Amino acid sequence: MEEQEKQRELAEAVAAGSRALMNLRRSQEFLDKAANWGLFDMLAGGIFATLGKHQKIKEAQDAMEEARQSLRAFEKELQDVNLNLNLDLEIGEFLTFADYFLDNVFVDFMVQNRINEARGQVRDAIAAVQQMLAEIKKYQL
Repeated sequence: MEEQEKQRELAEAVAAGSRALMNLRRSQEFLDKAANWGLFDMLAGGIFATLGKHQKIKEAQDAMEEARQSLRAFEKELQDVNLNLNLDLEIGEFLTFADYFLDNVFVDFMVQNRINEARGQVRDAIAAVQQMLAEIKKYQL
């Protein structure tokens, strides 16, 4: 691969990684809000708290889907420059269903755990993307 082509591919990878990072940070914000609503739901309970929490979970899921798509694009660009990134993000929909119909502290605790697991996955993904972007930038002129 000639140098000019390599630099173009590296720039495309950086742009895709930056989009992925932006979407991951957006996911993180929604997951943080969902976690706050989850604590409120566990402490105060009630349908209002459950609805608020699940609205934030839905927003987080949507943001995570955007992040997943941008990570796929980033992976493709990394392959073009012979680098790899493999990440998986998910929140269980069953727990959302169970929380609405079995609203109690144990189910709320399970949902809160899944939110926190997703937050950890997003934090790890952010760190991985940041590290990969730093590596790519070493090769840029």
